[in-house]
Amino acid sequence: MGLSTIVTLLACLIPALHFLGLLSALEALYFARSSQGAIAWCLFLVFFPYLSLPIYWIFGRAKFRGYRERIARVVAHQQNSVSWYHEQVRQHAVYPEDSEVGRAETFARIAETRFLGGNSVELLIDGRATFDSLFAAIDTAKSYILFEFFIIKDDEIGRECKARLLAAANRGVKIFLLYDEVGSHSLPSRYISELRRAGIQVSSFGTRKGLRNFFQLNFRNHRKIVVVDGQVGFIGGHNVGDEYLGRDAKFGRWRDTHIKITGPGTIHLKGIFCTDWVWATGNVPHIDLLAPVPVGATPVLTIPSGPADSIDRCILYFSHCISAARSRVWITSPYFIPDEALLGALQLAALRGVDVRVILPAKKDHLLVWLASFFYVPAAAAHGVKVYRYTDGFLHEKVVIVDDLYAAVGTANFDNRSFRLNFEATSIVADKAFVAQVAAMFEADMRLSDDVSSQRASDLSFWKRIGSRVARLFSPIL
Repeated sequence: MGLSTIVTLLACLIPALHFLGLLSALEALYFARSSQGAIAWCLFLVFFPYLSLPIYWIFGRAKFRGYRERIARVVAHQQNSVSWYHEQVRQHAVYPEDSEVGRAETFARIAETRFLGGNSVELLIDGRATFDSLFAAIDTAKSYILFEFFIIKDDEIGRECKARLLAAANRGVKIFLLYDEVGSHSLPSRYISELRRAGIQVSSFGTRKGLRNFFQLNFRNHRKIVVVDGQVGFIGGHNVGDEYLGRDAKFGRWRDTHIKITGPGTIHLKGIFCTDWVWATGNVPHIDLLAPVPVGATPVLTIPSGPADSIDRCILYFSHCISAARSRVWITSPYFIPDEALLGALQLAALRGVDVRVILPAKKDHLLVWLASFFYVPAAAAHGVKVYRYTDGFLHEKVVIVDDLYAAVGTANFDNRSFRLNFEATSIVADKAFVAQVAAMFEADMRLSDDVSSQRASDLSFWKRIGSRVARLFSPIL
């Protein structure tokens, strides 16, 4: 290639890149999450498009495109299923007994659905209890299984899970399995092929589906949902991997929490799975519309959230938990990267006299996320928030307690990725007896934690202080 040819190519390429940078800057101007973000992206894209364009196309988009539109198109032709869903919600809708006027209703408005009564909810602490309960449900399945995880691995627990699903398929059970292609990047094709040969329908979620999402690597389907026969459902922090059972020498004990919901509360979980399946495949799962049978009296509401929402539903959920608390709000999360509004809400709750406690892991699994938390912890603790670092292994659970009535267990972490970039789901249980169980679990975790509430930024090592500030710069994508 001659010099003149290279010059000609550059003469065409440079204006094209600047033009694409200008178009992307206009998009950022309209859709950036904040005015500061809009200014930064516009300047970066206009003046340095050679570097900024690939970064923006991969990390810069604020919303996941096409999800809601595709669901609406497909669901428009499935009126029987839609009518069944709304009728079941109407039939089992309840209001929790709450002395605070409007608190439960606000949770319901955030979720755009209602609390469902008639449930029994079981707290599943750590991996062995979770997988034993999950496998027992799979082994007794008669009609269908909806199975959705962020991470599925071809390791010991992954192969045991596969064997249970294959056995269920051989009994004639319909099975639909959905996984995130980024979280499950190491899942070999032979694992998937074996499931498909048995008649199990398998699909990746497809975060790069559609022209507008083609370059995006920043969105994830972080949900962990299982529904069996429309009667039993599971949700929580566990993925399908050996480390979730404490088999990884690096992490040691893996501290996590799931719940088992039996009764009408599974309607929400089923609806969330089906919308994800429609996005991934373009089809509604063909399953029996089995009405769940009430088995208890516990109200449950599951809030789905994600980057396709018209509002930041996950942020609103956490904000309401904090602002609605009157006596306590206890939060457990592996990651702690609040935005300014949520950090202020925690500080204000503590200043109001609310018992605000946060448990975080002492161990790290992602260095930048772990380092960033050291920037925010002193700011929260300085205003009365009690912060603990769990030392008995790695803590991965996502649990919130509000006063004595609400306990939430789900997939959403206390960080920007869960707030805005991941598809998440959180189940809120409105039952004093269940909350007492969760509080006892929380207190047991605190006894295995170091109180770092008095720790100040100046107490950290020089490199940790620098690292926390550098990591904080990446908080919008962590």
